Amino acid sequence: MNAPLPSASPATSTPQPLRLLVAAPRGFCAGVDRAIEIVERSIAKYGAPVYVRHEIVHNRFVVEGLKAKGAIFVEELDEVPDGSPVIFSAHGVPKAIPAAATARGLDWLDATCPLVSKVHRQAERQLEAGRHIIFIGHEGHPEVIGTFGQVPEGTMTLVEEIEDVAKLNFTTEDSLAFLTQTTLSVDDTAHIIAALQARYPQIVAPRAEDICYATSNRQAAVKAIAPDCDLLFVIGAPNSSNSMRLVEVSDRCGTPARLVQRATEIDPSWLDGVKVLGLTAGASAPESLVREVIDFIATFREVSEETLITAEEHMIFKLPRQLAG
Repeated sequence: MNAPLPSASPATSTPQPLRLLVAAPRGFCAGVDRAIEIVERSIAKYGAPVYVRHEIVHNRFVVEGLKAKGAIFVEELDEVPDGSPVIFSAHGVPKAIPAAATARGLDWLDATCPLVSKVHRQAERQLEAGRHIIFIGHEGHPEVIGTFGQVPEGTMTLVEEIEDVAKLNFTTEDSLAFLTQTTLSVDDTAHIIAALQARYPQIVAPRAEDICYATSNRQAAVKAIAPDCDLLFVIGAPNSSNSMRLVEVSDRCGTPARLVQRATEIDPSWLDGVKVLGLTAGASAPESLVREVIDFIATFREVSEETLITAEEHMIFKLPRQLAG
């Protein structure tokens, strides 16, 4: 399953040693660990194939590995044959999806990250309290689609950027609340929330921040290493919101960042003149890809590797009852 590492062109002179600063925390979070384990245990319990609606997490390497074990990924529920088990991705799905699966008599398992499910429950509570919800997120992202699918149409309004706040047509008399996608930029979201609260002082905030601990921790880790780096690599997928935010965080620290999915995408010339390289990985990128990148770099540069730990993570989420035990 591992692709051969690319070969670096021979250098005309010996380059100086590269100082490699590796961020920690990085890579898999508890929600991703749980989602992958749900697929693997389902295959063991039901036998292959097991169907998964949408990518279980946004990482091609992970998805291909699960395909090799017997998972079949589909876009819509009607692609799942009758009698087959189906798993819903970590990003969450609209309420109509599990309802349709139940109506068809399908065995289904929900791999939605519990922190995303928490946002879903908050949306329901705000609706019950008679509040219209302002949701901060990226249009078209599966998590946003899933959250909007928890409440009736017209009861939630999307805000993507701070400029969108000025376009809202609510008044200070309206009953409002806000929620956020779990994988946003911590800084951008804080600015949008401040703008919402300035315009609508009555707006109700969630009891706790919706941006998940893993997203916050990985962004903080990048902020800690980026100022000391000439370049930063983020291992992750282009459709991974939390990975793209890490690129943005580094750029804002004044350090250019490159998103790479694995070592085969790296051009050794990118490191010409680089004395200090930063390295991190999005929450859906496995540690094996981090080691793959480091091993590749070591084929053409002498590497002095350091890990900077900015937080410890010990979160573990329970499996669905069907797979517990």
